[in-house]
Amino acid sequence: MTSTLRLTTGQAIVKFLAAQWSERDGAERPFFAGCFGIFGHGNVAGLGQALLEHAGELPYHMARNEQSMVHVAAGYARAADRLATYACTTSIGPGATNLVTGAALATVNRLPVLLLPGDVFATRRANPVLQELEDPRSYDVSVNDCLRPVSRYWDRINRPEQLVPSLLAAMRVLTDPAETGAVTLALPQDVQAEAYDWPEELFARRVWRVPRPVPEPAALDRAAEVLRAAERPLIVAGGGTIYSGATDALRELAERTCVPVAETQAGKGSLPWDHPQAVGAVGATGTTAANELAREADVVVGVGTRYSDFTTASHSLFARPGVRFVNLNVASFDAAKLSAVPLVADAREGLRALTRALDGWTVPDAYREETRDLTARWNAEVDRAYAVTGRTPPTQAEILGVVNAESGPRDVVVCAAGSMPGDLHRLWRPRDPKGYHVEYGYSCMGYEIAGGLGVKLADPSREVFVLVGDGSYLMMAQEISTAVAEGVKLVVVLVQNHGFASIGNLSESVGAGRFGTRHRVRTETGLDGAVLPVDLAANAESLGADVLRAKGAEDFRAALRAAVASPRTTVVHVETDPLAGAPGGDAWWDVPVAEVSGLDETRQARARYDKDKRAQRRYL
Repeated sequence: MTSTLRLTTGQAIVKFLAAQWSERDGAERPFFAGCFGIFGHGNVAGLGQALLEHAGELPYHMARNEQSMVHVAAGYARAADRLATYACTTSIGPGATNLVTGAALATVNRLPVLLLPGDVFATRRANPVLQELEDPRSYDVSVNDCLRPVSRYWDRINRPEQLVPSLLAAMRVLTDPAETGAVTLALPQDVQAEAYDWPEELFARRVWRVPRPVPEPAALDRAAEVLRAAERPLIVAGGGTIYSGATDALRELAERTCVPVAETQAGKGSLPWDHPQAVGAVGATGTTAANELAREADVVVGVGTRYSDFTTASHSLFARPGVRFVNLNVASFDAAKLSAVPLVADAREGLRALTRALDGWTVPDAYREETRDLTARWNAEVDRAYAVTGRTPPTQAEILGVVNAESGPRDVVVCAAGSMPGDLHRLWRPRDPKGYHVEYGYSCMGYEIAGGLGVKLADPSREVFVLVGDGSYLMMAQEISTAVAEGVKLVVVLVQNHGFASIGNLSESVGAGRFGTRHRVRTETGLDGAVLPVDLAANAESLGADVLRAKGAEDFRAALRAAVASPRTTVVHVETDPLAGAPGGDAWWDVPVAEVSGLDETRQARARYDKDKRAQRRYL
């Protein structure tokens, strides 16, 4: 007879999660570092009680916002190369729907997170219960159904015995590099507290082996044939390069063949910034060097990239007639994009195989010299942008330059939305594959502080610099309090520019005159009055952080050094000039402009848009 253990559903979930491990290349680690949660009536008696009773098996961390705790888990998962994450539990109702944005971010970025929202009673005896959405078409609908389209796996557990196959399916998806993303198990509150006799083997230590699929030989031959015929090839390194631990393999391929390497947002840091084959960021937020090479490339090798519109400059960047693509990706969905020669494989194993297949082949000498010249010119541009001028307020580029100079080789910069990700993509000089952590798949305002907390939890030995603008800070600053409670030290650089600088610039470019993008007091003519009397530094202090106020770039440098030396979470507040831009990479981004307008600025913007759009193409 099978041995059983009588536990509630909530207790069984906690005990199961604590026994899950991942393994890659022979190294094993617990898959769940713990569980973040906010308790309400929908989970306090189920998962809440279980986390209390089994605290020694699965640590519990209290969050301040349901969306941001998913960001913590996503930041941790990315820093851990998707080999570990956190579970997140909420009550039913607004706590559950607050998960949707975080889940979308995780799934867009292919990051594993496990969501355990409470749900309405499975028995329906007391319906409608507090916070229940009543759908007259079916009683089998709750607000948790909002999580279906943003989850890679979704299930509702209406009976305890349904849990066993669902838990195993959840782990299959979470540990599959080609399928991973948010996983949701909706848990009716009465089922969470219901007891059941579980097979003890469910709670045995289970190791999920993360595979490294190798390229299919015929596909490898086709890819090598295309590359050997190339005269101006370009590698585009995406996030999969870093997740796979493929940076050494990429460096070897680049050094043997002298193919230049450009980087997406997620792939930045795949090569150190000063490597001879590193040409920097590519696309709408790219460098002049990478983008000029991309325009003339005859073969583009995408490694672990999903080719977002920022990477392709909305399909206008790779402009050479007859350009061909070779896509190395663990997911066949991404490998087949842009009518590419698909190479479905783990990034590290695929790069090693390509290196062997290309043995003895290199790019022409003239192409190497061109790459060196373009890169040198761009690096001089960055030097000029980073130079401290003494102006007050300083430019955002000056502030980034100070952080770049003062951070150590293994330190991490974290950012997500606004104008800073674009400036960072172009200007930041990474020295370590894990040193650049910018969430730009979903570009979610509010990710920065929570994501930075996840990064620091994943590797406490690294200093973590969270760069956040005032608009994004106002969206979600609560996890400063969580960092203080957990004794986790972050350096938060809070850039105050009194509005949405990035969208302000975009608004101006489409002829909308920065409408609705500045933090101002309302007047008779609109929100165009005085700057709001908001003290974000005082707000950060109220959340428990130490706060330093800086004026000018050199004052900021001194404050930043003090923050690094401190053992506590410290916020460095600095005002910057929102109208002082950084050098651009001369690439387009498709944002439609009003086709008819009474505003001359809008009509001029539409004329520019129509001209730029003619460069857009389909890669067939």
